[in-house]
Amino acid sequence: MKLPVALAAVLLAVVACAPEETGSTPAPSGAGDCAKEKLALKTPGTFTVGTDKPAYEPWFNADDPSNGKGYESAVTYAVARKLGFEPAEVKWLTVQFNTAFAPGPKQFDIDVNQVSISEQRRKAVDFSSGYYDVTQTVITTKGSKIAAAKTVAELADAKLGAQVGTTSYTVAKEVIKPKQNPAVFDTNDLAVQALKNKQIDGIVVDLPTGFYMTAAQLDDGVIVGQVPPTIDEIEQFGFVLEKGSKLTSCVSQAVDALRADGTLAKLQQQWLSAGGAPELK
Repeated sequence: MKLPVALAAVLLAVVACAPEETGSTPAPSGAGDCAKEKLALKTPGTFTVGTDKPAYEPWFNADDPSNGKGYESAVTYAVARKLGFEPAEVKWLTVQFNTAFAPGPKQFDIDVNQVSISEQRRKAVDFSSGYYDVTQTVITTKGSKIAAAKTVAELADAKLGAQVGTTSYTVAKEVIKPKQNPAVFDTNDLAVQALKNKQIDGIVVDLPTGFYMTAAQLDDGVIVGQVPPTIDEIEQFGFVLEKGSKLTSCVSQAVDALRADGTLAKLQQQWLSAGGAPELK
């Protein structure tokens, strides 16, 4: 399968660093309430992290969150290092996407799974500071009726799809506003299969996932374009924590430090691609 040149960076990333390298960020000084020994952990001495399975590219690599490869895995290990944990002290749990931000007690210290921060979700869980600024994107296949669309209005007659419970679905329904209700899928893999089967015309996903889908999961995938935001506030992915968690402030401080020292930008450049995606008008 021939891959578009602009998308090659997404797939080249899979040969990059392991947890030891992503954990190169210096550990914190250990002072104050965020010292490792003072953290209110689910299991003492272990940083327990939840994510869904399968764990998708380019956020993870080879469906293995523990290898430190992929943007969210790399950022997680960088946060862990900031809090004083070695890679071997990070334990991963399988947590379904929708249950991560549902009300109730959690088995994880943090969950990382492209969960967008929203005030509605804050009613049930805590969020860290945002570790990634999100752009929603429409993808399709060559020759589809929306492949040449330049504006949101040209998507009005399209049958779109998105994963259940995601902001991608909300954008499909409330921002793009197609005449047909968007189709809902339990996973992005099912959405891709529906697109291959021509059951839908396009999928709404975050931009890096869109690049991966069009480059690796579809033989003739096309990025239609980025959906313009309707509000000034930037959509962000954040780590999910149990409501009222004593860890929230410490995790946010770690994320803020990684943004300030350029680590987040470096990891985005390493693992995520942003080229070749026009903006829909």
